[in-house]
Amino acid sequence: MNNDSSSRIVSRVKEWIAGAAPGAKLPSTRQLVAEYQASPVTVQKALRTLTAQGLIESRPGVGTFVRAYRMARPSDYGWQTAALRLAQAARPLNSAAMRSASNDVIAFHSGYPDRELLPERLVRAALTRAARGDAALSRPPAQGLPELQSWFAHELSTSTPVGVTPPQPSDVVVLPGSQSGLSSIFRGLVGHGQPLLVESPSYWGALLAAGQAGVNVIPVPSGPEGPDPDELDRAFEESGARLFYGQPNFANPTGAQWSAERGEEVLRIVQRHGAFLVEDDWAHDFGITAPSVPIAAKDDSGHVVYIRSLTKSVSPSIRVAAIIARGPARERIMGAQAAESMYVSGVLQAAALDVVTQPGWQTHLRGLSHQLQSRRDLLVTSLREHVPQAHLSHLPKGGLNLWLRMPDGFDVDRLTKDCEAAGVLIAAGTEWFPAEPEGPHIRLNYAGPNPGRFPEGARIIGEMVNRQERG
Repeated sequence: MNNDSSSRIVSRVKEWIAGAAPGAKLPSTRQLVAEYQASPVTVQKALRTLTAQGLIESRPGVGTFVRAYRMARPSDYGWQTAALRLAQAARPLNSAAMRSASNDVIAFHSGYPDRELLPERLVRAALTRAARGDAALSRPPAQGLPELQSWFAHELSTSTPVGVTPPQPSDVVVLPGSQSGLSSIFRGLVGHGQPLLVESPSYWGALLAAGQAGVNVIPVPSGPEGPDPDELDRAFEESGARLFYGQPNFANPTGAQWSAERGEEVLRIVQRHGAFLVEDDWAHDFGITAPSVPIAAKDDSGHVVYIRSLTKSVSPSIRVAAIIARGPARERIMGAQAAESMYVSGVLQAAALDVVTQPGWQTHLRGLSHQLQSRRDLLVTSLREHVPQAHLSHLPKGGLNLWLRMPDGFDVDRLTKDCEAAGVLIAAGTEWFPAEPEGPHIRLNYAGPNPGRFPEGARIIGEMVNRQERG
């Protein structure tokens, strides 16, 4: 190495730091000079860079060490989520994730993928064909177009194991988006003043729908592997609840995916209590290194009410989703749905069906997986460099978001405002908790526009974090 190659030393030492324990001592300058065949000046330059990035710290007369706080795990207050149970605080009617953003800001806040990640050509062609067909002039059946019902049922049946009766098209109810479906489920299957168990943290829209339905939300702590089975069982026992809302695949906001064993355990608990699991499979099309495997495919006794939406993966303008439910529960849901919307636009249903049955749809999904992985990895790398204080408990295998824990006592609302003033939009994690947050979190969407600016956005977040830490 020559005197201009300090960046390569930085890269190599970073790899070493990633596998080192907190507080580990780095090799001496003399050892680094010998190992990398570089001058002492070059090595010192590399060490100054690593120090500025917060990765190492020098102790005069002792040596240079990996900064302990970088690898330290934050305090875990998740147990309090279960102990405190119901919260009475009113929820905001909208989310930071729904805010519009101008082109000059770096947007990590949105709940939707960027336009360049959508099958735009397929959507435009499908809408043109739908506008020319009978769907443009006729009223569709209340439960949805039969062909679209069949498609949703077939999609779930592809994961159905041998010995389990697959869903039928008649089990499907087409909806104007999954948000509408959640409202209908909570009104139809829970009812005003009755208990509803919800993963914590959880999708803010589900919490909003629950609040509007007047149900009593009871949080159940959930981590990277899924909800705590003991806490779920205890919550059913104590509350008398008959419905649990969860996101087994690539949850919003955490990106968590339940393990197969955890999913089966949750299903057994739900069955034992004679209850329902509402499975929100919103991110079915956003797998990166793992597919979405619905729990509903393993249940033919009516315990799982399954929701799948095409709004985020096809187009936000095509608000089409479906519920798959069996038995009287389906009729209850349809009754609640009729009070909100008589039927879903036939044009939108026809366009959605057209898109997902085109050969180009599967090609699009394969490309989407690679694009999401590139964006996710770029943002993670940038955050590790510029915001070492932010703790990422797990790398999501799919979905759209990173869920980051900030140091105890950190003011995420202030951070959100400071970042916005500097041209970066992020979402504070407070609105994803059914009760009080277990700690300070932020959610960052890696599917937003202009990924080339992700490193710049991470750098600005890091600057705002450092500013708050300095007081």
